Amino acid sequence: MRAKTGTATAERISKPRPQESRLTALDNQAREPLAPGLDRLIHERMRLGIVSALAVNPWLTFNELKALLRTTDGNLSVHARKLEEAAYINCIKMFDGRLPKTKYRLTAAGRRAFERYLDHMESLIRAAREKSGT
Repeated sequence: MRAKTGTATAERISKPRPQESRLTALDNQAREPLAPGLDRLIHERMRLGIVSALAVNPWLTFNELKALLRTTDGNLSVHARKLEEAAYINCIKMFDGRLPKTKYRLTAAGRRAFERYLDHMESLIRAAREKSGT
């Protein structure tokens, strides 16, 4: 048996609902940068963790970073590589006896980028506090 589809049903299905248009507007807002000038490379949680840890340590090994950030080998590798490609960190590979060892350190460019990021976040926090009156 075939179900009848009336024109009213077809119109109801094809008509955008008010809520759908509101959600579309919100979706479009989310695509706009919330804080222009914010370093998106550092802002990602895992990369921010890597840069923060290296900012307070002269260097850290892959395993130290992995334990500190509680992440997987693959996740740390991908994010560290992105930071390395941006010249924010240096990767030094060596052997400790027969065991491979990877060390990371923050570069001068990485330190400057991290300081700019912190300055930007502090200005956003100040602006938010001023707007809320606290």
